Amino acid sequence: MVPVGSLIMMSVNALLGIAVPVCITWLLVRKYRVKLSTVLIGAGTFFLFALVLESIMHQLVLKGPHGSAIMGNTLVYALYGGLAAGVFEETGRFLAMKLFMKKEPSHPLPGIAYGVGHGGMEMIMVFGVTMISNLVMSAMINTGHTEVLFSQVPEDAAVQLQAQLDQLQNFSAGAGFIGLWERFSALVLHLGLSMMVWVAVRKGGKWIWLFPAAIALHAIVDAGVVLLQKSAGMVPIELIVMSEAIAVSAIGYMVAKKL
Repeated sequence: MVPVGSLIMMSVNALLGIAVPVCITWLLVRKYRVKLSTVLIGAGTFFLFALVLESIMHQLVLKGPHGSAIMGNTLVYALYGGLAAGVFEETGRFLAMKLFMKKEPSHPLPGIAYGVGHGGMEMIMVFGVTMISNLVMSAMINTGHTEVLFSQVPEDAAVQLQAQLDQLQNFSAGAGFIGLWERFSALVLHLGLSMMVWVAVRKGGKWIWLFPAAIALHAIVDAGVVLLQKSAGMVPIELIVMSEAIAVSAIGYMVAKKL
């Protein structure tokens, strides 16, 4: 059985995971008069470059001849995952801003709007939708209808599904809070990275270094999480990630003044 408290936390997370990006978007559009299309460009770019193109590469690499070696070495796996996220997402960010935001004013707000779309789509897809899925499966566990889930997956995926169901039964309100905390840190990180790339696109020249810097910072944050998982608890890890996200946003804020 999944405890009632866990179900409530999942519901809160599902609501906030979708409502927060939507509300921030509404505020930017209504109060600050940014274009909704700019937010949608960010959302679409994350979907294409992170959920589609990066996922295809992971399928090719991690299921290829060297996949086992990569996943078997924590340092190599952390570097691979961090660089993949940094290269795909920041390249997508750069190209989207370069190609589809030409008519935007040289002002920080378009960069912020893009960041809300990019980070907001991640929050919705990776967190909000996942929590809704968890709620559905939890309801099936509590009503004794998990056989429906097993009937819909191939035999080789049954062990993975059982592990997921076991994890849901051990889901705690604390774990749900940490997950929500992590998503807010990620959103702040995306805002900072978006501002850095936006300045690189708009000013170019000597400011183009902000683009590879964004790739490096993104890779460092993601790789650091993987490396710390075996040596630190979730709370210290999230404190570190939050500090990194704030630092990147501070960099983004400082360089955005150049616009």
